[in-house]
Amino acid sequence: MQYRTMGSSDLTVSALGFGCWEMGGNQYGEVDDEEERRAVQHAIDLGVTLFDTAAVYGYGHSEEVLGRALGSRRSEIVLVTKGGVTWEEVGGPITRTATREVLVKGLEDSLRRLGTDYVDLFLIHWPDGKTPEAEMMATLNELLRSGKTRYIGVSNFTADMLRASKQHADICANQVGYNLFDRRWERQMFPTARAQGIGIMAYGPMAHGLLTGTFTADTTFLDWDWRSRGDAFGQALFTPENFPRNVAVADQLKDVAARLDTTLPKLAIAWVLSNSAVSVALSGTRTSAEIAHNVGALDVKLDQARLAEIDQIMSGAAGQVEATPA
Repeated sequence: MQYRTMGSSDLTVSALGFGCWEMGGNQYGEVDDEEERRAVQHAIDLGVTLFDTAAVYGYGHSEEVLGRALGSRRSEIVLVTKGGVTWEEVGGPITRTATREVLVKGLEDSLRRLGTDYVDLFLIHWPDGKTPEAEMMATLNELLRSGKTRYIGVSNFTADMLRASKQHADICANQVGYNLFDRRWERQMFPTARAQGIGIMAYGPMAHGLLTGTFTADTTFLDWDWRSRGDAFGQALFTPENFPRNVAVADQLKDVAARLDTTLPKLAIAWVLSNSAVSVALSGTRTSAEIAHNVGALDVKLDQARLAEIDQIMSGAAGQVEATPA
């Protein structure tokens, strides 16, 4: 395993993190809770230290499963969760709300579900477009002083939001989507994060399945799988007109991986980690085999010629946009 610091902080994390969105069980197809437990245990054995979840994943189910899976090994890992997204009933609409009341209560609820009295890193999941950065940061500072989190950060914050937030709190992380099909944050936010000493937590390194190598042009998604809508955080990657073309791009990347004697998922993760602004790539994980396989990405080396070849292949992708996600 390789380890990196989260930005300029003293928080050390494994370069590959265990992403727990799939663990929620309500947006990524069928998931077996017992297999997830085994995957968590195996990941720790492999040296994975960072486990990332959120209150909204499965309306709390992901946190509950992760808490049970960690058990007595809680102290061996860096536990990350996110708050500021609310719901009235399980399965109902969700709302982004980053007020003090919601963040404080949300962390209390998360700690109960996780079965712990603190997390190592607490993030505001999304800016709500209404609460000023100074107010959000005041709440994070309060939670930091309470001892209920050791470090604080944000997720899906723009460059301007990072600059404004850093004036009021020592945030160490910004978690954003980053992969070969989505480089929006790299262009518009990474330089600011680097200058501010803020580490990047990259979610979706395998482009929400496109870079797993398991899709064909005929792949379909269950109606309740979010990818069935065609949209991936504002990019039309999974629409009927764009999906086959993007699968073809992924197939070309498979050939690059084969020449490196590796696999497409490992290539995708290695590409994300090749950017020095990235502190951790989050591997969405359902099984022990998946996490064992993806750890191998740390052995994949990409030189400039290979990176240029990958860029050329990606020029054939469809549905990408330039603007930062809203």
